[in-house]
Amino acid sequence: MNLDLLPDDCFAHILSLTSPIDACRISLVSSSIRISANSDNVWEKFLPPDYQQILTRLRHPLIFSSKKHLFFRLCNPHLIDGGLKTFSLEKTTGKKQYMLSARELNIAWADNPLFWSWKPFPTSRFVEAVELRTIWWLEIQGKINSGMLSPKTTYECYVIVKFVDRAYGLDFLPSKVTVEIGNVKSEGNVYLRQYESKKQCLETLWYSNRMELVLRSMAFRGIMEERVACKREDGWIEIELGSFYNNGGDNLEVKMSLKEVTGTHLKGGLVVEGIELRPKQQTTTNHM
Repeated sequence: MNLDLLPDDCFAHILSLTSPIDACRISLVSSSIRISANSDNVWEKFLPPDYQQILTRLRHPLIFSSKKHLFFRLCNPHLIDGGLKTFSLEKTTGKKQYMLSARELNIAWADNPLFWSWKPFPTSRFVEAVELRTIWWLEIQGKINSGMLSPKTTYECYVIVKFVDRAYGLDFLPSKVTVEIGNVKSEGNVYLRQYESKKQCLETLWYSNRMELVLRSMAFRGIMEERVACKREDGWIEIELGSFYNNGGDNLEVKMSLKEVTGTHLKGGLVVEGIELRPKQQTTTNHM
């Protein structure tokens, strides 16, 4: 079938039912198809239904020449809600991604300068992050309304941190991590320690996956999945808190937490940038 023979509006409608990556690929077929594939009618369908309201929440207004241009500009994180969150789109699917800054989180005793210190960090996307000076009760909580997220999507939640050179006491005992939405809750354990390389992180994850069947068989003994801290390309470290499926339709509160409150030893040297929520990656990787 010669796609060039289809009416422009018909072809644009068909493309709007696919995905951003499909539209980019098919635009390479011919110049006439490229015109339809790049049209505002197609790319507006890839933007979130509430994108206009999201644009009003941006700290800095965006300038764009087309809906496709706007889509790809939104694929980069932008500060919203007075700089307390970032918003972006996952470029292969157009699904929403958020990061809550440390100021948006409920961190036990974070307003007490004896325990925590708020300061700017050059590599942070926010004006400031918070560094743990010393404390024994470590508890970090975040929440977001599921209505802000893309429906029919599995999300993964990560706390984004750094370890300063003087870090101590953070991996004596595992920290408990949880994600909860409605009556569904995922739980796990993580030792707050830095891995020197992505390879080391992946090797640990591989070992954890190999142990998964063993852990499941021992679930009655209260053993939870162990997670690891992985270094990111931006220099920060991410720790998976858990995942959840957002069905959509209901405005439910998503609760995320990391805490270590059983040990009475002092801990210090942890820098918290925020909590990131992003769609779970598919098993196959696409490039645009």
